[in-house]
Amino acid sequence: MTTQEREDTRPPWDKIAPGYDKTNTPTQMWIANEGLRRAELRAGMRFLDVAAGSGALSIPAARIGAQILATDQSPVMLELLKERARQEGLNIETRVMDGHALELDDNCFDMAGSQFGVMLFADMPQGIREMVRVVKPGGRVLMIAYGDPHKIDFLAFFVGAIQSVRPDFQGPPMDPPPLPFQLQDPARLRQEFATAGLKDIKVETITETTEFKSAQDLWEWIVWSNPLVEGMLGDLNLSNEESGVIQQTLETMFRERAGGSGVAKLSNPVNIGVGTK
Repeated sequence: MTTQEREDTRPPWDKIAPGYDKTNTPTQMWIANEGLRRAELRAGMRFLDVAAGSGALSIPAARIGAQILATDQSPVMLELLKERARQEGLNIETRVMDGHALELDDNCFDMAGSQFGVMLFADMPQGIREMVRVVKPGGRVLMIAYGDPHKIDFLAFFVGAIQSVRPDFQGPPMDPPPLPFQLQDPARLRQEFATAGLKDIKVETITETTEFKSAQDLWEWIVWSNPLVEGMLGDLNLSNEESGVIQQTLETMFRERAGGSGVAKLSNPVNIGVGTK
């Protein structure tokens, strides 16, 4: 993969960054805490966050008291991360950087982590190798990635809503799986860690649950979650009438899931991998 091809992935993330920061980042801090606890991050440790987005992993790590360097290809994401850090009085260093080729010395961090980040890389194994390279001997690498897409509620809601106007719509092609799901199999994550030279590898699949107070909140969360979604919607070229039907369908699905409580809870499996250098 050339540098130009990597740079071409930056504008779509810059574009969705404000929406992603509003919807996805705050809801994903719970899973970050689960990963950091399993990796045993402690105050004072040097922690590298690769493909950090706007801080779903960096902010919880900084709250623990670690010294954070957050890297991402998107300068817009990192500006939003810095604003989150300022609001909480947290000191987080940020640097625009390609996770395929980190501009960092070998053996300089106590821990490197990535949440829903390196799993998206076109050359995901290279991203993991780079994380391993910059971690000190005895340090740890943390990876948080989506599990089986067939068990992801928000994907099923999205596909179901679209099918109300396009019955043949099946969502993203799954053979091969799109980049967000290339680490869906815990065995694949374990294998990639081992191939990169890590030992004492532990991979656990847990359930993440996100609460939504309205169908509109759910729709925005899905649309802003990844440029892949916007791309699929653009390819469908939906009419205003079709978009209205989709919203009505999603509203019905939301009410059914909420069951009169006013809050719909959507769950998905997440693989948390930890390995030691």
